[in-house]
Amino acid sequence: MTEATAGPALVVGLGNPGPEYERTRHNVGFLVADVLAGRVGGRFTVHKKSGADLLEARLDGRKVLIAKPRTFMNLSGRPVAALARFFSVPATEVIAVHDELDLPFGTVRLKRGGGEGGHNGLRSVSQSLTTKDYLRVRFGIGRPPGRQDPADFVLKPFSGTERKELPVIVEQAADAVELLLRVGLEPAQNQLH
Repeated sequence: MTEATAGPALVVGLGNPGPEYERTRHNVGFLVADVLAGRVGGRFTVHKKSGADLLEARLDGRKVLIAKPRTFMNLSGRPVAALARFFSVPATEVIAVHDELDLPFGTVRLKRGGGEGGHNGLRSVSQSLTTKDYLRVRFGIGRPPGRQDPADFVLKPFSGTERKELPVIVEQAADAVELLLRVGLEPAQNQLH
């Protein structure tokens, strides 16, 4: 572990609060955050200063903050930036876990920076952190069928076939987060991609 990565990391699962959004495509970030919380045996509590559900844990001796903003997706940047400031986490050590229309369902990819591809949660995070130079765990949900509006598609539940595969892919995405935290971006990309 280098000095640059010795500090805390902030893993943020992006999603929408409320039971009506729980099993929608837009909430895969929350699902991955829940799996990570289960792996460390922790429970989320409300972090009042940020407006996020937060779990503080350790992974390979490193402090890791796992968060789920309590705001809607398009406002999720404010709690992310508040947590980063509160815990002195540089933007380069923020990991956003999010749904990705431009990847086939079930594909998990890692990257740093880049555009938001119309993703309002990423746009909010980039604006609030004042940079796009944070890490991303991209969870492929595929493109909507036919002419369905992408904004509609992401707020719909997974299909029956997708629901059967979802638990395995969520675990794989959680594995990707842990690998990224453990070895860094390039070695993790080399193993996953």
